[in-house]
Amino acid sequence: MPVYNYKARGADGKRVNGAMEAATKAELIDKLRKMGYMTTSAVESLPGMKLGSLLEKLKRISSDDMLMFYIQLSNMISAGITILMSLSTLAKQTENKALREAIGGVSRQVEAGNGLSNAFAAQPRLFSKLFVNMIKAGEASGRLDTVLMRYAKFFENQEDLKQKVKGAIFYPMILMFAGVAVTLFIVTVVIPQFAEIYMKVGIALPVPTLVVYGIGIAIKRYWYLLIALTIILAAALRYYFKTEKGALFLDTLKLRLPVIGPLYRKVALARLTRTLGTLLGSGVPILQSLDIIKEVVENEVLARVITNVRKSVERGERMSEPLKVSGEFPPDVIQMIAVGEESGSLDVMLDKIADFYDMTVAYAIKKLTAVIEPVFLVIIGGMVGFIMASMLLPMFDMIKVLRR
Repeated sequence: MPVYNYKARGADGKRVNGAMEAATKAELIDKLRKMGYMTTSAVESLPGMKLGSLLEKLKRISSDDMLMFYIQLSNMISAGITILMSLSTLAKQTENKALREAIGGVSRQVEAGNGLSNAFAAQPRLFSKLFVNMIKAGEASGRLDTVLMRYAKFFENQEDLKQKVKGAIFYPMILMFAGVAVTLFIVTVVIPQFAEIYMKVGIALPVPTLVVYGIGIAIKRYWYLLIALTIILAAALRYYFKTEKGALFLDTLKLRLPVIGPLYRKVALARLTRTLGTLLGSGVPILQSLDIIKEVVENEVLARVITNVRKSVERGERMSEPLKVSGEFPPDVIQMIAVGEESGSLDVMLDKIADFYDMTVAYAIKKLTAVIEPVFLVIIGGMVGFIMASMLLPMFDMIKVLRR
């Protein structure tokens, strides 16, 4: 069924806009009329326009706003307030304009007779496939408030995990950019001036000074070529990593890198087990849950493992066996999943695994931060020391000449 982007006015003259499914344009206008809106324009959404206009893409909705929306909607439904009334109330009181418009669009979809999960699915930019499937399971089981609160906790855990990872790399990145900026300034401005003075006096430049001087001159003269080459290389790598072979190579590298690889694996396992546990606990069938997990894990190596797991489960086998054969999952994870399958409490066991790896990630990040900072300082100090040596070595020769 086609989706139409519409603009309309309510009985109070207030303008509204959104997207809605309808067989024809006339059916859309009739739906809006029954809802008390007069249609001013309606255009069928083209496949390339499903994510909205460029302006809509640039609208920012913070994770805090989304978390509050999930919690408030859960609490209101749990209190016995109808879904439509809950959405209308939240649309009015939400301060973020972009989120307010999105909630208003969902509310109008529900008012038009669409299911809540379908209404959320009409806005994939904001509401993930994971969330939509959990809502669908909540509608089927009659536990929509419980599912919403479960997703809110899941969302909060994921955001907390993201912040921990970002916090771990923030300070080292600042150090790196500051070191590179200072190094470029010395190499391109300071060293060439000193080198020219030495050459005018007739002092032969030592090898370190010649190397740094040559690099500085090359950067000053051919900076545009360096930028162009960097852009071309970045574009080529991006294109390659989007291919199946390139994605597999990159994701394998992420898992195998020393120091960073184990941390990346822990983060991926925490996210995978948390997501699967949340889906199963919300009543989503296991095969459908595994299909969603493949998209959520964002790693081609682990996604292929999940594909094999799904095939095994479809044949009536257990999850733990293909996980063990893959060699990508630690023995403790496999053992706990096996116990969860035996006891019939797989979702609870997956949550326990996720809690453990969240705690492990937090510890690993602290440890990594403690190691990275001195390493960066040593690297930057070595670079600056080499540059300063290249500047001071000819100075000693110059002093000898002046003494004569």
